[in-house]
Amino acid sequence: MFASLKTIDSAFQQVKTLALLFIVAVLVLAGTIAYFAFQTTNAAANRIYVLEGGQLLTAGARDARANRPVEARSHVTRFHELFFTLDPDQKAIDSNVNKALYLADNSAKRQYENFKEKGFYNDLIAANISLEMTVDSVVVTNSRPMVARCYGHQRVIRATSVTTRNFLSECSLRDVTRSENNPHGFLMENWRVLKNEDLNTLPR
Repeated sequence: MFASLKTIDSAFQQVKTLALLFIVAVLVLAGTIAYFAFQTTNAAANRIYVLEGGQLLTAGARDARANRPVEARSHVTRFHELFFTLDPDQKAIDSNVNKALYLADNSAKRQYENFKEKGFYNDLIAANISLEMTVDSVVVTNSRPMVARCYGHQRVIRATSVTTRNFLSECSLRDVTRSENNPHGFLMENWRVLKNEDLNTLPR
């Protein structure tokens, strides 16, 4: 009788062990399936399907944050080209400056008002002077907020001469909502010109 009880107890232990092993195996299998399903869903989410000429094409999607430094450099470049590339035409000046002011905070507006008070724009028009800004490079930090330094040179084109200036400015960048006037979704803050000095003047 005791022998049969031991056999039953041993069989019960074996069944219990097998049941536990089965449960663990099922949980591992379920976890593996869930993991691969999650990976597949993520991969599918990063694919964009485009219909072109009746054919289905696949395009890859990227994390938008990966392109932010590139967009930041483009934003800063665009501002400086608009703000400092000017022709002796009041409407052209107003158009360029107004587009530039959408990309920066009041620090840029203060500089614009400064130029106006000093008669800078009137002098350009009266003397038929054109300004051309060329941005050589924009260095952006990965810190938050981003800090951007803009290196470039400016040409002052007069009737008899062309003056080249060395230019350096700095600002911080804040994320804002993208719009038609601000497609990169950045706002330049605390913008200041650190250097704007003459390099040379050549006769035309």
